[in-house]
Formats: sequence, structure tokens, C-alpha cells
Amino acid sequence: MRIIVTKDYDEMSKVAARMVASQLILKPDSILGLATGGTPVGFYKELVRLYNEGTFDFKDVKTFNLDEYLGLSKDNPQSYYYYMMENLFKHVNIDLNNVHIPDGMAEDVARECKEYERKIKEAGGIDLQVLGIGNNGHIGFNEPDVKFEAETHMVNLDEETIQANSRFFNSIEEVPTRAISMGIKTIMHARKIILLASGTGKADIIREAVHGGITPDVPASILQLHPDVTFILDKEAASKLSESDITG
Repeated sequence: MRIIVTKDYDEMSKVAARMVASQLILKPDSILGLATGGTPVGFYKELVRLYNEGTFDFKDVKTFNLDEYLGLSKDNPQSYYYYMMENLFKHVNIDLNNVHIPDGMAEDVARECKEYERKIKEAGGIDLQVLGIGNNGHIGFNEPDVKFEAETHMVNLDEETIQANSRFFNSIEEVPTRAISMGIKTIMHARKIILLASGTGKADIIREAVHGGITPDVPASILQLHPDVTFILDKEAASKLSESDITG
């Protein structure tokens, strides 16, 4: 595990965007796994800025998002499809046929999960997976007690996650309670992983993910076993790590 600590959120976003840009320069037809939420917004803004400089493009890139709320249509402003269009896809030259996000309106959720997993495998697996981390250690929507061997599946969201995500909705009653998420097994099969975290609110769970036991109680702890994972943290998120933890 490599840990990079930056001075602030903006620098964290820039470091992450440069890493993804390097991936696309080296392998223009990369398969990217993408995350949503508050933390990656600056990362996507910086990635679009780098794209506009013309050193790489998205025309051969395929993407697979980590998750989507169940019950939200693509045109719902709180859906992750809408989020991705607004923050990245409408600003770059990606072929929307190469964009994959779970269908939050799927009538047969089990089938949608199987099909999503099949498409990831058919594409050859994920070259670089971008992750955030929840206050309870979830990655994707894999909540504590998740089975590490799980592939893409339906999840019931923890109350803590619902509370955290309510800031994006008019009221907590509007927050969906279920989602489709890539599983831990799927995430761990990515060839490279970068995890972004910002703010003092993430400091405790970052320490647990890095130094705690590998346990389903902290889903992100499984990343200790991945052969190529980089945590990119601002100094507040890294505030409960020691100097010896920092590798870059």
C-alpha cells in the first residue's frame, strides 16, 4: 500500500487526476472504475481540465461505475448517472456506449447485477479503480459485514450511510435505502486502485483501514491485501497516521 498525503483537497484532486491521466496516456483503451459522492468532484474537474489540454482523450476508454441507487432514474439529479454526466462525461469525448452504470430502475435486480458483472469480465476487467471511503469504511456501497467474496449485488444501506448522503437530498426521507454495488471481489480484481479521502471526518476510518485488522466490519481494510493500491489523502484525512506510513 502506498500513501500519498497532500496539503489540501485541491492538491489531492490534482494528484489523483494526474494518476488517471497517466494511465490513459499509457493505455488509451483503459477500463476505468469510477466513484461518485462529494470527494471525487474536484478530481473530475481536474481530469476535465487535463483532458482539455489535449494530452489524452477518452474515445477508446470504457468505464464502469461502482454503484447506483435503486429507485432513481437516469434523469434524477441525485442519480449517479446524472452525477457522472454532469461532472465528467458531458465534458469529454467518451463514447456513451462505453459508459456503464448499474440501472437503478431495473425490474429484475438480480439479473441486472449478473449482467453488470458479466460486462466487466467481458471487457477484460478494470485497469484502474477509483474509490472513496465512507465514514463506516464502506467502499462502493459495500457496508460493514459485507461478504468479501461478493460480486456485483444489491445492498441495503446502513443508517449511517443514509444519514451521510442525506446532505445531497431535500430530506432524509428522500434518500434511497437500497443500491446496486460492485462487490468487494470485483473491486479487488482491479489491477490498480486509488482511494481518495479528505477531511478530519475520515481520519479515524483511514487509520482503521490502514492499520486495523482485515475484517468485514471495515470493508476498506481488505485493500491491505491488494498488490497495487494508493491512498491519496489530504493532511486532515491523514492526521491519525504516522510519518512512517507516508510513502509519497
